[in-house]
Amino acid sequence: MVVDGVEARRVESPSSPEQLADALCTAAAAGEAVIPVGGGRALGLGDPPERFDVALETRSINRLLELSRADLTVSVEAGMTLEDLNAELAAAGQFLPLDPFNSPGHTIGGLLAAGLSGPLRLRYGLPRDFTIGLRVALPDGRLASSGGRVVKNVSGYDLNKLHQGALGSLGVIVAASFKVYPRPLHQLTVETEAGGPDEAWSAAERALSLSMPPTALEMSTEGRGDFHLLARFEGSSKGVERTAAELGWRQADAALWAAHAARASDHWARISVPRRSLPDLVRAIPAGQSWWCSPGVGVAHWPEARIAEQVAALRATAERAGGSLVLLAADLELKRQVGAWGTAPATLPLMEELKNAFDPRHALSPGRYVV
Repeated sequence: MVVDGVEARRVESPSSPEQLADALCTAAAAGEAVIPVGGGRALGLGDPPERFDVALETRSINRLLELSRADLTVSVEAGMTLEDLNAELAAAGQFLPLDPFNSPGHTIGGLLAAGLSGPLRLRYGLPRDFTIGLRVALPDGRLASSGGRVVKNVSGYDLNKLHQGALGSLGVIVAASFKVYPRPLHQLTVETEAGGPDEAWSAAERALSLSMPPTALEMSTEGRGDFHLLARFEGSSKGVERTAAELGWRQADAALWAAHAARASDHWARISVPRRSLPDLVRAIPAGQSWWCSPGVGVAHWPEARIAEQVAALRATAERAGGSLVLLAADLELKRQVGAWGTAPATLPLMEELKNAFDPRHALSPGRYVV
């Protein structure tokens, strides 16, 4: 197992949360550095590790713990893939609205630890919005639970959000509980093209202003001056068809979404800004380069982030707008030149206190996250 050129001395593949917690505790007590690994789809995220002794795999911890069809909740171990979970939920007429890029193959724990989302964020929000409980292995060997398996749960501190997006730097997610959603009665995918940026953004705003807005809306360009827009509508058959007719875009194959979700790059940046700033942000991407974005949520993906000066300039533009540019994948030299995360947040001292409280030996993912 190699992360940013650093090879693990050994790989541990526990088959239960208890075994994982024991392995983590043993490694931390010995002063070893541990990097949790799920599906391996987001290992490019983060700065190069300072040390890497143990790759702690979660893929064998993959049971479906509980599915409550009536309560619209599910509990699952972290090593189960998103595809396997949604296959289980499909039998109950339900689904988990996560559609990250670089799919398939993401594990549930990896998705949460990396803070990933996709086009469905427009309608359903971020994973943190429908995560109702977590179980996390801590470096001292304890298994800590937060939240619960029901939606209306207010017990304890809300630690669910603390571990999401923290890249396994505070603990290793071993199980999660979610609010899930009924599968839509009817889905319809439509698309259109635009000959320039102004036309493309006008088309996107028109789609977002519909009385039944799309559940997902994506814009992309291959850098040749043409723009492609893809939208998905969900609801009753009549309502969806009436809305699509009002928009006037042509019907498209729903398989386009799977192809879109498979997008990835070995030099890949995710840029997040307030939605109103997104048009100016993507205009700042170097001419002739490809990108795709979610106009309704203010997120763009740049798969040609190779040159340090260009990355630094675009990051500065994003940060001036109140956003960020994070490298999801890059070569080692680029990460050393510009860093994966950008300017440290004002909350850095608090983040350092939390790191020291949860992981006093700094055994988990040292050097990879902001703290």
